[in-house]
Amino acid sequence: MELFGHMMDGFATSLSPFNLMIVILGVTAGLFIGAMPGLGSVNGVAIVLPLTFIVPPSSAIILLAAIYYGAMYGGAISSILLGIPGASTAVATTFDGRPMAQQGKAGLALIAAAVASFVGGTISVILFTLFAAPLADIALAFGPPEEFALVLMAFTTFVGLGGDDVLKTIIMICLGLALSTVGLDLISGQPRLIFFDQPGFYSGISFLVLAIGAYGVGEILYTIETSKSAPSVTPARLTFRELGAGLREMNKLWRTMSFGSFIGFFVGMLPAAGATPAALMAYGLAKVTSKNPDSFGKGNIEGVAAPETANNAASTGSLLPMLTLGIPGSPTTALLLGGMVMWGLVPGPMLFIEQPDFVWGLISSLYTANFAAVIVNLALIPVFVWALRMPFTVLCALVLILCIVGGFAPSQKMHDVWLIAGFGVGGYFLRKADYPMAPLVLALVLGPLMEKSFRQTLIAEQGNVFAFLERPLSASFIAISAVFFLLPLLKYTRSLSCAKAA
Repeated sequence: MELFGHMMDGFATSLSPFNLMIVILGVTAGLFIGAMPGLGSVNGVAIVLPLTFIVPPSSAIILLAAIYYGAMYGGAISSILLGIPGASTAVATTFDGRPMAQQGKAGLALIAAAVASFVGGTISVILFTLFAAPLADIALAFGPPEEFALVLMAFTTFVGLGGDDVLKTIIMICLGLALSTVGLDLISGQPRLIFFDQPGFYSGISFLVLAIGAYGVGEILYTIETSKSAPSVTPARLTFRELGAGLREMNKLWRTMSFGSFIGFFVGMLPAAGATPAALMAYGLAKVTSKNPDSFGKGNIEGVAAPETANNAASTGSLLPMLTLGIPGSPTTALLLGGMVMWGLVPGPMLFIEQPDFVWGLISSLYTANFAAVIVNLALIPVFVWALRMPFTVLCALVLILCIVGGFAPSQKMHDVWLIAGFGVGGYFLRKADYPMAPLVLALVLGPLMEKSFRQTLIAEQGNVFAFLERPLSASFIAISAVFFLLPLLKYTRSLSCAKAA
């Protein structure tokens, strides 16, 4: 009953006319920010943060949280329509969302992304409300060994999947890990892989640069070569009948969305993990458990639903350690944490006791923002689909311009623009050679986290590599990773035995 009373007080705060208007404005702005390649929730929150001093702290955090939610929804838009992930959290959506758009199913893909985001956000907010304190204790149990084992499991899920060539998958993971080491060494600060002593490499290779080059420029080059005419697209409308058909299709994916929601929330609440590994792991799990894993990467709607539920659930999960422990679970929540400190609020367990109106107003606003985001998103789908009606030559030129601007804007370095061009050509040749791009992107995103947790463990344990097996959680993850890694060998052995029996 006490929880119910807190929630009622929270809704009284979040549903006030002023805060309700802030939620709607926030999710709408976040939707467009997330859809813009090169921006994303981090930049959106950073841009708006100075403006929040003109409103009360509770309204300020509600606005920033609404922008965060809207940006998570919006990241799928450019991934599906243009094949360019607006942020790392939406990269897994590109794998099947873009092929669906090329097959004339852009509207269905956008409906799937919106509904899956809503389901993931709703389940995660309910979990947040019910289990905030105990789940924070679980997050504290994750140290560097568990982080390393978790990332290793994410890699081995791609190796163990049935659709791609195993050797090519391992090669792409190794290439991504090599690219993730470019820059300054984490421990010694010495430069590593500084090609031709170029200063731009000292800051490493950004995920966004690789993703825009490989998926944006590379896709355009491949499409220009292989398409004799413009790809067919869905009509520039969204009737209630089409919406109903899309919702009925999503009703078949309850298992995929449930898995994605729980994985996303759990991974999102781990410090330094965030929505990107959650989305990639949910995609891998959906492919492993699917009845038709070979269709992933070719326009399977499950490949859109799984990462979208996970990254939205993770966005809520990352708020958990920020509020209960004062530890940000993602770069965006780090900005939210900074805002709370500036407003005179001290995150931690005492925040729930000393500032209950603020805490429960924020939690209840997540419910409101989730409903507002799905309504705004579905209402604007015809506008997004209409963008594909323009001539193919104009669309190609527009995508190339967005690639250049999206790659240049975050760092404002021409070095990144040249890298985008290089990765675009490289992605084009890798696509022609039928090399999977997902493992490459996964390795570049998770490589720094894997290296940091691995080296921290070895330093703390004085070089004892068995430390990863001495902790129950990390040992469990490594055991699961071994099963995934050996899965292709088991399948190959089984196929040989079947062939001999025949």
